Amino acid sequence: MRQGDSRIVLASNNAGKLREMSALLAPLGLSLVRQADLGVPEAEEPFGTFIENALAKARHASRLTGLPALADDSGLCVDALDGRPGVLSARWAAQAGGEKSDAANNARLIADLAGVADRAAHYYCVLVLVRSVDDPQPVVADASWHGEVSDTPRGTGGFGYDPYFLLPELGLTVAELDAATKNEISHRGQAMRLLVERLRHDRVLRSVRADAIGQTGQIDMSTPVVPRAQT
Repeated sequence: MRQGDSRIVLASNNAGKLREMSALLAPLGLSLVRQADLGVPEAEEPFGTFIENALAKARHASRLTGLPALADDSGLCVDALDGRPGVLSARWAAQAGGEKSDAANNARLIADLAGVADRAAHYYCVLVLVRSVDDPQPVVADASWHGEVSDTPRGTGGFGYDPYFLLPELGLTVAELDAATKNEISHRGQAMRLLVERLRHDRVLRSVRADAIGQTGQIDMSTPVVPRAQT
């Protein structure tokens, strides 16, 4: 990690994730920047586990920028489908020859569960932060959010499977929650707070944060990043 540079690359181009994660990291004096803003292309996600995909994305972004990188991998795991869609959640319909869209993914999910009584499911998220591309001890945090799959969509918020993911204790789908409530109790929100707590005690990040803030109390965002050539 570069002394005096508090930036962390977010290995995602999702604006919603950037907002949510930036707000939680800001009190630590750390600043997130999207990989696309640094000229970093998206990484492949070839693995069968969330943790392997998240680690691959984080190392990819760190390798091309020389900065620490944060990545997440998440998905919907349905008990009656042996944990599927899982890591294939974003392209569940495409795996069966359909289009890659939320609507198509939801349509396949409901079709897969036709006549199935057990609708238990959970969202899962794992976050991985690497201080450098060869970091032997990445900071890892994960969390699950349990509910069940409804046949009938409700709500207009969220994305993905949210209109069909019912929270029985609230009597609402995720798509019916306001953004603040979702961020507070979701799988990603839970995992992010665990990650932030671990970063509070990280020796390397503490020293860099102190250098970046300096005497003025302001974070230095002027250091340019030139994407490195892939090897």
